Amino acid sequence: MSVTPIGGDLSVPWPHDLLDRMERAVERVLDRLRRVTATLEGEGIPYAIIGGNAVASWVARIDEAAVRNTPDVDILLNRSELEAAKQVLGVAGFVYRNVEGLDIFLDGPAARVRAVVHIVWAGEKVRSDDPVPAPLVTEAEVADTSRVVSPEPLVRMKLTSYRLKDRVHIRDMIDVGLIDEIWLSRFPEPLSGRLKALLDDPEG
Repeated sequence: MSVTPIGGDLSVPWPHDLLDRMERAVERVLDRLRRVTATLEGEGIPYAIIGGNAVASWVARIDEAAVRNTPDVDILLNRSELEAAKQVLGVAGFVYRNVEGLDIFLDGPAARVRAVVHIVWAGEKVRSDDPVPAPLVTEAEVADTSRVVSPEPLVRMKLTSYRLKDRVHIRDMIDVGLIDEIWLSRFPEPLSGRLKALLDDPEG
């Protein structure tokens, strides 16, 4: 039976090592995260894990079966530490780039655009029209051998960005009981209104 491509060539045969590929994809992200955090930690450069990996860290504390994989590695840094980060991460094999105003570290000079570490600057707005700035690196907790941004500033970041994946991440935290109605008073508008909408309709 023929296969009609829809938005891509779906006639490409399934690889024989499909499950291995899926496992490798997850492991590459975690390896990248471990190498970045170990390097920054070892050199005493303040940082915090943010984004989907931070959400996964907090969700895993409650229910590891509810953890959602992410292709992204997002790190919070002080802008004053950029040169130091370039030096130590460069030794670890990462290559700094500023692409259309975004600060990233490629996982090697030949890395694909997905194999990067995204940097968010602590205490600064990601976009000029954001209602609140990013957290400080001190708004973090030690988790095993890394530093993960605390739940409240993490949710604040997610409510500020409020993309589809941010809403999904917040719903994951709601689902395992990390967030409830009490949290509404912790955020200003429009963030509290966004959170209320997610609490009122957790299934989306």
